[in-house]
Amino acid sequence: MKKFSEILKEAAARKGGEKELMSYMPKVITNKQLAEVGDDRFLAMMAKCIFQAGFVWRVIVNKWPGFEEVFYGFDPATLIALPPDEWDKIGQDTRIVRNMQKITSVHDNARFVSEIAAEHGSFAKFIAEWPEEDLNGLLLFLKKNGSRLGGMTGQRVLRLSGKDTYILTKDVVSCLQFNGVDIADNPTSQRDMKSVQEAFNTWHKETGLPYTHLSKIMACSVGENYDLSKTYQENGIVVKGA
Repeated sequence: MKKFSEILKEAAARKGGEKELMSYMPKVITNKQLAEVGDDRFLAMMAKCIFQAGFVWRVIVNKWPGFEEVFYGFDPATLIALPPDEWDKIGQDTRIVRNMQKITSVHDNARFVSEIAAEHGSFAKFIAEWPEEDLNGLLLFLKKNGSRLGGMTGQRVLRLSGKDTYILTKDVVSCLQFNGVDIADNPTSQRDMKSVQEAFNTWHKETGLPYTHLSKIMACSVGENYDLSKTYQENGIVVKGA
């Protein structure tokens, strides 16, 4: 497996230099800061990523104020207490995307978040205390215990909620393969995910960089060379100074 310094050099060359490349890296909050995130915000991010999956992201972003209203600010206790007829009404509300399977996942994840919070003090505290050296284990936990939180959805929930994590986009997977990590094009097996985790752990120890930055730099080192800031802004993600 190659040294990460070689990947960084390639990414910097493609993005106009290391300084310009690093300007695209978002601020990574501390685990102490992450532990202070409200359970409602974690549930909201779960819902946003689930509704965006397989859909046009900016439609969800544009309609998001309506989602916040319809789902009572994503307060888990309030949502758990809603009777079935209220969920039927939510399923007909034009302020949101009316996909009943995804709407049901909000109820299921409200219960999931509440159960974890009751055991650990808060859902955010549970996420913050999970070691980055075992992100694979955390992603598997979300998939098994949450609703519709497998694959890229779980990875995006963690990243956008503030957890320092990798996201296995097509470019990141290509970078891993090109630099000596033997994984499938769609690395979903536990063998592949273990190899991914080991690679990130090795490069984290080499560089001291957050897993988030490692992942983003890897994505910049391969594939189509396009304007990152424009792409993220279109998807409602803040970069440069975020």
